[in-house]
Amino acid sequence: MLLRLKKYIKSLRQFRVVHRLLGISLALFLVISAVTGVLLALKKDIAIIQPKTQKGKNFDLKSWKSIETIAKIAETALYAAEPTQVGNPVNRLDVRPSKGVVKVLFDRGYWEVQVDPATGEVKSIAKRHSDWIESLHDGSIVSDLFKLISMNFLGIGLLVLIVTGLWLWYGPKRIRRIKQNLHNESLEKGKKA
Repeated sequence: MLLRLKKYIKSLRQFRVVHRLLGISLALFLVISAVTGVLLALKKDIAIIQPKTQKGKNFDLKSWKSIETIAKIAETALYAAEPTQVGNPVNRLDVRPSKGVVKVLFDRGYWEVQVDPATGEVKSIAKRHSDWIESLHDGSIVSDLFKLISMNFLGIGLLVLIVTGLWLWYGPKRIRRIKQNLHNESLEKGKKA
């Protein structure tokens, strides 16, 4: 039983070192992930993070303009509002039939132009900060390789922190129990002698 006690004490010391070093090295990633995660959870509620989705007048897809026309309308509107964005190509279109609007997202600068696809009316031109916040959140703001490495490091690191943390919580209880048993055994031997 004494050998087991020494083994537990040694493992607690080792786990404490691993837990501390891993916690310190993960701290920055965890803070960034936590803060950006909170901001992303609030993106629909705070217009500065992501522009509010506007509503169009017509929800019938048959009456909508072509995708090419909608993209041209958005490009023209963005270039007129922000001349520095001339030549910034369309990255993707986010079609919202239930809202009667198409969000046209651009490659650079996180710009979004919302267009009523039935009338061609520009409903909104704004920066979409949620996109760069998401890139920061998942590490892709640096590179896709960094994203892959950092997210795996963060995930595996958190699992190791959980395991070492549980042992650092449970181990001392186990050691106290063993010490109590050793104490009780020595008392019994003292009574017999």
